[in-house]
Amino acid sequence: MYKVKLRNGISIFAISLIIIASLTSGHVGATSISEFNVGSAPRGIVTGSDGNLWLAEGAGNKVAKLTTSGTLTEYSLPTAGSYPLGATLGPDGAVWFTEYLPAGNKIGRITTGGALTEYAIPTASAYPTNIVTGSDGALWFTEQGANKIGKVTTAGVFTEYSVPTTNSAPNGIAAGPDGNLWFTEYNAAGNKIGRITTGGTITEYAIPTAGAYAWAMTLGSDGAVWFTESSGNKIGQITTAGVIDEYTVPTANSGPRGITQGPDGALWFTEMATNKVGRLVF
Repeated sequence: MYKVKLRNGISIFAISLIIIASLTSGHVGATSISEFNVGSAPRGIVTGSDGNLWLAEGAGNKVAKLTTSGTLTEYSLPTAGSYPLGATLGPDGAVWFTEYLPAGNKIGRITTGGALTEYAIPTASAYPTNIVTGSDGALWFTEQGANKIGKVTTAGVFTEYSVPTTNSAPNGIAAGPDGNLWFTEYNAAGNKIGRITTGGTITEYAIPTAGAYAWAMTLGSDGAVWFTESSGNKIGQITTAGVIDEYTVPTANSGPRGITQGPDGALWFTEMATNKVGRLVF
């Protein structure tokens, strides 16, 4: 493991592990790693209201429930070839997920009992990617192909909002501390961070690094929204006022992708190209 000290007292640790087994008092404790066979191309994962893990099996076209002891239950989606991708816990206690491919083009809902419901997105070939619960109790998701941000209520009513910058490919999305939704604009045509109010007003903020290809987002414990720059090789931070700072990952061309707030107060992120997990302390 190595550590690089950056400005503003922020440090990034690069850790040569694919999976971090446990965190104790802000330190890595690799006591044991368990792996479970969960089907075909697992993508999004979320803890359900029942205390189990729920995951989207993209290539398997299923949603699966995994207990902490490793028992797997799979539920096939009604629509073939839909490729479930992002997943989140809804305000109704169900798990909501995106069906990415045009064969699906839906938002799905599954109860802890396994009852599935699908809701067709109004725009064809929207390529819904990631999904999160908003402060208004609706589910908000990115439409990578349609260049829109979508909203669906728990009753299945849709509203869609076009992103001002064309071909921006909205991808990651997170609920901000200000009650708004924040999202990444992945394509170079966008290269921005977007903010959308629950009323549908969108504001965009240009990322300082050109061609950053911002991917995933998460809310940090500092009240800012943090994001990965997969081509910029940086971790970005944006305040609710729209001020952006960027922090370079020590390993060049690491391809940072997923990011989350850890229980130790640090940000943890994956480095897809180098098989590492990074830890950012602020």
